[in-house]
Amino acid sequence: MSNLNGLSFDTLNRMRESFLSDRANRTNMRAATSVGLSKAALDSTVDWSITQHFSIDLKQGSITNQKQSGRCWMFASLNTMRFEIIKKNKLKDFELSQSYPLFYDKLEKSNYFLESILNTLDEETDSRLIAHLLTDPVSDGGQWDMFVGLVEKYGVVPKDVMKETAVSSMTREMDRVLTRKLREYACTLREAHAAGEVESSLRERKSQMIEEVYRILCISLGCPPVAFDLEMRDEDDNLIRRNGITPQEFFREFVGWDLSDYVSIISAPTKDKPFFRTYGIEYLGSVYEGRPVHYLNLPIDALKKAAIAQLSDGHPVWFGCDVGQSSARNGVMDPGIVRYDELFNVSFTMDRAQRLDYHESLMTHAMVFLGVELDDSGAPVRWRVENSWGNEPGREGYYVMSDAWFDEYLYQVVVNRNYLPEEYRKMLSQEAIMLKPWDPMGSLAR
Repeated sequence: MSNLNGLSFDTLNRMRESFLSDRANRTNMRAATSVGLSKAALDSTVDWSITQHFSIDLKQGSITNQKQSGRCWMFASLNTMRFEIIKKNKLKDFELSQSYPLFYDKLEKSNYFLESILNTLDEETDSRLIAHLLTDPVSDGGQWDMFVGLVEKYGVVPKDVMKETAVSSMTREMDRVLTRKLREYACTLREAHAAGEVESSLRERKSQMIEEVYRILCISLGCPPVAFDLEMRDEDDNLIRRNGITPQEFFREFVGWDLSDYVSIISAPTKDKPFFRTYGIEYLGSVYEGRPVHYLNLPIDALKKAAIAQLSDGHPVWFGCDVGQSSARNGVMDPGIVRYDELFNVSFTMDRAQRLDYHESLMTHAMVFLGVELDDSGAPVRWRVENSWGNEPGREGYYVMSDAWFDEYLYQVVVNRNYLPEEYRKMLSQEAIMLKPWDPMGSLAR
């Protein structure tokens, strides 16, 4: 009896003979097996066509490096803030500590996770929600609003005050220990609840758990400062000194932002998320009592206009995108830079909405816009991007994004609300439609 569903050897032999009979197939196979897929598919003519000239081009400090950690959202956030510190204080260079918010993010995410477990004690252990909570309870990744919660509560500090450690630069081992403990804590709390333990007793258990997490973090990252002495010199060698300043005071004096003015606008053109509405994500956060993740969904051109307006006023722009799509280590982000379609002789036909619906694309990485090239009509042609992967990738750490790539793979920008039209500012006050925790807009930038 023939197998109508499986692959027969006759079929396999036919496909093999057909493949080997094509000269292009043989050539592409030799190239791909020798240098890898992305190099074999790289179209260097796109690299030549994208220049480094920009109509608006903000000058930043030295490029930063998140190394083997998923802290891009922190690096991008701190890079937007350090730009203001450098500019206001006329510094040659400056960097904020990325290890400091990492410490508190892990602590707060642990607390958020345990609170989520306590709020779902009657859910079945094999439910989708519990499975989601247990999957990655203390991920390195995050969102702008999660960073806002950390800064509003803990402030920021210069990098010299809390430096990188071997663990902060390579977080995998620490994350594995914390994840192991948090899943154990979830098991303990849920089984104690099932055995009839009262809430007050469960919360006492939780307090002891958080103390253990704090100890793990101090051993891994060092104890964060509660106050420090600040000394730095401006470009004219004038000394700037503050004694006994707290991280919260440092943020207020040297950054000085009202973080409530900074809002996230996204562009997700899927049927389940109508434009001109606000959205939140269930069970997504860091600081439990902090600002919830909140988006206004707008057409892609609205994101471009807001970003251009803020850049034109001399301020960088935080953004989130799917960095792995059609981008190359040479620093070019363009839909035509890596031609897998030509290498494999296949077509990729999904549009932006379909890629989101079918899990082909989502926000994976956060970076900073420092410039944009505009044509004679004021429309964007290409964007200058500050990354946080050190000096080697890109062009001394910087990338160039074509406007066509923006259209396809950029999902979020953060701007001061003053750069939005009044009609959009009014929409921000809408009650948010809450999305499921596994919605693609709930993805975390790493």
